[in-house]
Amino acid sequence: MSPSVCLQVFILLSATRHVWPEETCTPGAVHSCGDCIMSGPFCAWCKFQNFTKQGEPDSKRCNTEAKLKKDGCNEKSSIINPANLQKDIKIKPLGGSIGTADPVQVYPQEVKLDLRPGLPQTIKLKFKRAEGYPVDLYYLMDLSYSMKDDLDRLKTLGNDLVTALQTITGGVDKARIGFGTFVDKTVLPFTNTNKEKLKNPCQDETEACQPPFGYKHILKLTNDYKLFNKEVANQAISGNLDTPEGGMDAIMQAAMCENDIGWGNATRLLVLATDAGFHMAGDGKLAAILEPNDEACHLQRNIYSQSSLLDYPSVGQIARALDRKNIQPIFAVTSSVTDVYRELSKMIPKSEVGELSNDSGNVVQLIKEAYSKLSSKVIVTHDKLPEKVTVKYTSSCKDGSEPGEEGVCDNVALGKEVTFFVEVTAHDCLKDVSFFVGPKGFNEKMKVTISTRCECECDDPVEPNHPHCDRQGEVKCGTCKCNKGFTGQKCECSQGNIDDTSLRQMCRRDNNTECEGRGDCVCGQCQCHKSPGGQPYYSKYCECDDEHCHMNDNKLCSGNGDCKCGKCQCHDDYEGDACHCKKSNTLCRTGGTICNGRGTCECNACKCSRGYQKPFCLTCQACASPCQQSAKCIECLGFGDGPYEKNCSTACKHLTHTTVEKLDQFNLDAKRCEVKDSKNCWLDFTMKELQGFDNYEVEIQKERRCPEPPNIIAIVAGSVAGVALIGLLILLIIKALLYARDLKEWHKFENEKKKTKWANADNPLFKEATTTVTNPTFSGE
Repeated sequence: MSPSVCLQVFILLSATRHVWPEETCTPGAVHSCGDCIMSGPFCAWCKFQNFTKQGEPDSKRCNTEAKLKKDGCNEKSSIINPANLQKDIKIKPLGGSIGTADPVQVYPQEVKLDLRPGLPQTIKLKFKRAEGYPVDLYYLMDLSYSMKDDLDRLKTLGNDLVTALQTITGGVDKARIGFGTFVDKTVLPFTNTNKEKLKNPCQDETEACQPPFGYKHILKLTNDYKLFNKEVANQAISGNLDTPEGGMDAIMQAAMCENDIGWGNATRLLVLATDAGFHMAGDGKLAAILEPNDEACHLQRNIYSQSSLLDYPSVGQIARALDRKNIQPIFAVTSSVTDVYRELSKMIPKSEVGELSNDSGNVVQLIKEAYSKLSSKVIVTHDKLPEKVTVKYTSSCKDGSEPGEEGVCDNVALGKEVTFFVEVTAHDCLKDVSFFVGPKGFNEKMKVTISTRCECECDDPVEPNHPHCDRQGEVKCGTCKCNKGFTGQKCECSQGNIDDTSLRQMCRRDNNTECEGRGDCVCGQCQCHKSPGGQPYYSKYCECDDEHCHMNDNKLCSGNGDCKCGKCQCHDDYEGDACHCKKSNTLCRTGGTICNGRGTCECNACKCSRGYQKPFCLTCQACASPCQQSAKCIECLGFGDGPYEKNCSTACKHLTHTTVEKLDQFNLDAKRCEVKDSKNCWLDFTMKELQGFDNYEVEIQKERRCPEPPNIIAIVAGSVAGVALIGLLILLIIKALLYARDLKEWHKFENEKKKTKWANADNPLFKEATTTVTNPTFSGE
């Protein structure tokens, strides 16, 4: 912002236009001028010493200026009201205006406000579209394979695009252009991660395609248009798997990497050219990317380095980033996805959608038309507001005349001046807090600095031990500031050993406001004021009055009773909150009782208790079933045992019982119950509810249904047989395992035996066990 065109407006209370609501003052607990000033935006304080009489509260000094004058506070400078300063507005321009040599579109450019808390004041902000205002255009192109024709066409449209920008800005040096490209995250399922496909993702392997990438910044914003044409000509198409692309990732980086892109003090346009939809927040989970987008710049060597680590940004994040950086997007998309981006544009203020031809041949005309629409619609808003500050906008345009969170003017032509009224309200005490107000999409803003007036400036002469304060204090703004050890309206109360905080605490009920805001705490006791109707408040904490009871026919207590401390005390023959009913119970009687003994009759209608329902308190849908609650009593009444065996008549006196052989199955007036007793037997009985609470007539079935005792012999025999069977099975299993092991060893031995080879030779050491001797004399005959 050039000092030659800077304007600073010093305003002691407000700006150049005031919108006053009805001036009223309804103070609460007021003990000083400061309390009064903080109690409401139209509250003034009378500092005239003799304005209040003995016993009248200091809060009488706090009212609107008109009311104080009417009540006699007429001495010169006796009323303290910071709002009076508003009548003397001072404006001091420091030079510069709309329409100077350097284009200035926002006037004024700095404002200082000295406000009264709660009192809205309005600044007049003027905006005039300047001719020849510089433009920065960053062209962000989808390089997925389906955009091949568009890339080829863009390589021939560079000069036309440059000429169009020069026409918009009116000069070569006022228009800059940059270039970036995107595809998608290089992880499955968005991109084929096969090594060969990561080198060349195109289906035709003979075609030269560059490896896939998330977002790549190619050319910083420059007015060297030949360099733009050269960089576009050097680009090659790429590819990915799915139809949606990573355009949101690219927009976020192009917006947040302000220094890398080179955004300047100009109208900032971002053109997104694509023929496909976009991935958004949450889609990254398909690739196990769980870290949300952090809305930060992550360019390393002009490439988005966190593409595979951070999720896609949400639409809200994109809208916030573009608004923060004053960037106006133009979505140049094909007809197949025009509807998608029109819906997106509705959620991003100051954005436009244009239909791109199949080869992007009309992109130049599309950008010119979109820029014309964007620049002719002026939306004024603010950045982050300080706490306790609210802002509303109206404008001199018919489409922005209603107060809202933004000021709007449409169809603003070049050179046309429009006025916005910025209503600022501070709701608390503030000191030099600032925020910026200005049109979206433009870098020029008006700086608003706020301070508030929360203290009284009485300028009383210092006079200790003033007679007005019983010589125990000094006068400040008409009231006494007591010396240590004294308190009271005129320092008439000696505190002794009790501090002022403890004395005031004695005037608070349940730690609420002193004397309920209806009186003054004097020496630890409440001195009650009068109510607006002229009647005094009363009781210990002034909590009672006789003017706020229920009304009927516009009469307190219907005229049939007296209002005492907020409640009607009805005359004889009348009842009800407002004494509006004559006493009668004819419509409340059932069977000789009032409301079945379960409620009271008020205004000839039953008011039931314990959840019983009108009209006669007969049924209770929300009440718990009485069956389980009565089980112990049924056991002792019907069978003489159980927990209540020794005090059955006392504990169960609410039940009237009879014992029957068998329950009547067709008794619809009684509730059928079956519960278990202390012996684990089932009790069968019915309960019929009588008048009043917890009174029942009970029929108990004579026989209990007890489970048969277990067969001990069968259990023991079965257990023994089971153990024996299990033992036998274990032995058989062990035997089988041993047999299998032995069999395996035998087969192994047999196989090894078959493989043995023996030599056929006699052992020389071996001798036969027998010797054969031949008889020589034997002839054999």
